[in-house]
Order: sequence, then C-alpha cells, then structure tokens
Amino acid sequence: MTRAVGFIDVTLRDAHQSLWSTRMTTAMMLPFARRMDEAGYEAIDLVGGAVFDVCVRYLREDPWERIRLVRQAVARTPLNMWTRGQSLFTFELFPDDVVELCVRRAAANGIRRLTVMDALNDTRNVAVSLRAARAAGLHVTGVVTYSLSPVHTDGYFAAKARELVGLGVDAIVLKDQSGLLTPDRVRGLVPAVRGAIGSLPLQLHSHCLTGLAPLCYLEAVECGVNTLHTAISPLANGASLPPSELLARSLRRKGYRVALDDAVLDEQAAYFAWVADREGKPRGRIAEYDPFHYEHQVPGGMISNLTTQLGDLGIEHRLKEILEEAARVRQELGYPVIVSPFAQFVITQAVLNVVQGERYRTVPDEVRKYALGHYGTLAAPIDPEVADRVTGGKEPEPARPGELLAPALPRVRRERGPFRSDDDLLLAAFYGPDQLAPLLAARPIRTDYPAGRTPLETLLKELDARPDLAYVHITRRGFDLTARFQAR
Repeated sequence: MTRAVGFIDVTLRDAHQSLWSTRMTTAMMLPFARRMDEAGYEAIDLVGGAVFDVCVRYLREDPWERIRLVRQAVARTPLNMWTRGQSLFTFELFPDDVVELCVRRAAANGIRRLTVMDALNDTRNVAVSLRAARAAGLHVTGVVTYSLSPVHTDGYFAAKARELVGLGVDAIVLKDQSGLLTPDRVRGLVPAVRGAIGSLPLQLHSHCLTGLAPLCYLEAVECGVNTLHTAISPLANGASLPPSELLARSLRRKGYRVALDDAVLDEQAAYFAWVADREGKPRGRIAEYDPFHYEHQVPGGMISNLTTQLGDLGIEHRLKEILEEAARVRQELGYPVIVSPFAQFVITQAVLNVVQGERYRTVPDEVRKYALGHYGTLAAPIDPEVADRVTGGKEPEPARPGELLAPALPRVRRERGPFRSDDDLLLAAFYGPDQLAPLLAARPIRTDYPAGRTPLETLLKELDARPDLAYVHITRRGFDLTARFQAR
C-alpha cells in the first residue's frame, strides 16, 4: 500500500507573515475558513509569535478572539499554535506561570495542536510548555530548528530530536526558516533524525528563499518525512513556503496518497488571490538562487525590512557590507540560529559594527544577555577575542532561564487587575497599558469583510446592496450577459 503524506496549511500564519508583513486580518480569513475545513489538511496553522504580536500592536485585534472566531468556522481540522518556548510570542522571557496559563488558555479557546520551539534548540526552554500542553490534552510537536555551521551537524540535530522525544512530544518538525536546505543535505539529515525518533511522525517546514524548498520537500518525503508545511499558491514561494497544489500533484505522480481535495484548493487559491489583489498585497514569486544567502542566512522578510531601515538612515548602499558583517558576528557569537530573536540581535550588532567603524564598540544589552546564557545554552563557545567585550568577563548563567524568573501573574493581577478573563490577564502580562489600550478600545474584532466566500458572490451581494442600479452588463470573449433589476 502506498504511503500517505499529510499537509499542514500555513496560509493563515506563516505565509502572510512572510509576504504581507503579518497583516492578514481575521475578517480576511473568515469568509473561506469553513471551506478550508473541508480541504483535508492535517492541521491549519493560525497563531504564532509574530501573528500574535501584530494582532495586538498593529491590527488591534484580540488574538484570543481570533482563535475563537476561526474555531467556530473550522470545526474538524485541528488549529495549530506556535510558541517560542519560554518567550511565547515576544522576544521577552516569561516566568513558568505565564507559560503554563498561556497553553491552558490556548486549549480553552480552541487550539488543538501546539508546536513549540526554542531558537537555541535548548530543550529546557520548551519543557514547561510541553508539560502544560500534555495536561491540557493538546497534540504537541517539538521543533528542531535548522541552521548551517560547523557545529550544526546531522548528529547535533539527531541529538536534539532525541531530547524532544524524551520530553514526550507527539511529532517532530524540522524547521528551516531561512530556506537553507538542499536536496543533498536532506538525504543526510532526514534519515539521521528519522533514526533518532523511530516511528514518531516527522514534519518538514522550509521557506523558498533559494527556490529549492519544493525539491527538498519531495526528497524529504522519499527519505521518511510524513507531513509537509505548505501555503496556498498565491501566498507561497519567495520568502514563504512551497505551494500546496504543486506538492500535492507531484507526490501523487510519485505514487503517494494525498488526502487534499483539489477542488477546494482551487477555490482557496482563487479566494486568497482575490484578497491579495483587493488589498494591494504581493503574491509570492519564485526566488532566484543566491549562494550569498548561505553565508548570511538572513530571512528574506528581514532583509526587506533592513533595507527600508537603512534607507531611512541614508546608508542603504551598505546592505551587502552589513550582511557580510552579520555572517562574521554570528560566527563569533557561537553560531546562533538566524531566527527571532537572535536574528535581530546579530543584525543589530552588525549594523553597529559597520556604522560605528569599531567592532563591538557598542554591545546591546540583548546581545550581552545572550552571551551570558540568559536565553539558554549556546551552540558553540563565543570567540575568545570577542568574549570579554561582550560579556565583560562574567561567566555564563548555567540555570534554565525560566528558573531565574519569579512568578508574574500575582504581580500583574495586583498592579493591573481586576481582569474580566484569564485571556486579558495574559495580554496584560505580555503588553503594557499603552500598547493594550487601543486593542481594548477596538473590541470586538470586525468581521464585516466584503460579504461572500468568492469574488463572484461578493460582487453579487454588493450589487444587490445598490438600490440605484437598474442593470448590470458583463461581457468577455464568448460571453455577454445583461441582468436587469426589478424595481426595489
């Protein structure tokens, strides 16, 4: 019997995070959410670090309410939430009591799967989330975050996967956030991780920044990957993930069973293409292969933001120099994975080194805390010539980062309460009063996106709402239609 390959849809989370600066609103999601529930996805990604944060800071939407609204439409397919371990959704580390309550509230609001990662692959930082998720009855996927360096070997990743299995995860996902995998590396890495986790399901999550991710996906399935993370085609490719339709067709041709409904996929593609056009958002385009990407490893979305910021400073012409410096800084800091928050730390230090003309003349507090172990155990020691300037000669902290933080919820209740719910308590733990005030004033989430699940349905409903129209004439090659409205 041919092997089945599952698909997890990332359109509502990582796809618009990668291509639309995370600006997809709940109202844009809801018209097609019920139909997505019929597509045959293994799970649907909905919430993650940047999505939660942008909901609050920029969209003025309560992310807990978003979960509830989408869950009402998506009744069968599990909704998945990503967290950054002890950091949850922001760059700040939170005490264990905040982490535990966050996982419980995610389950209560409708999340059925939790995918939990740590940017340093320090599995101590995901242990609390995993324990809370198991207690809440959630399916838990542990993340092995991929990177390139002399210390990030197949053996390193296999060891991290074994640690996650020991913590009791239900599945493992290889997360290649910078699109660094090649088919050749897949042929060594996937069997190594598969051998470490036994029969546990193995997923792959990779971005198309070098254009190789679709080919890597096909190779990974041959090597034992069970589930692929993909986006619907208008929001696939480029800085996003591979397109669902392409992978479904290709795997079927290779003899694998794929449960996705092609008709629903076509409708989903048409709907989100229409949303992109209506909102003036870009569609994903296939990226050109660039070997320089393997040196700096900076995700495409971050490069575009960096270019804008450098332009504001009048130094956009120094981008290549800064990226080269970022590769050097990363090596000297012990090869942190270029993913939030360490991607921001490395880029910030690189910009300071280049602009100030003296390397490590200024060291941000976050870089210093990273070097001293406040975020977890480093993959490799810091370069001795740089260590003193970064750490001030202090020894790294060996304790689990969460152990260094006092419980926060009693203080938040005392200083900011009372709260109408634990969801609001958590929002207050994550954000200050000035950040939360606009969101609270904007409640509830507006769901009145142009009515209709398809462009045609929306057009008809909008025309019907115009009592001044007498007729509508639609013409195209081989088609001519005039519709006259009765007196209303």
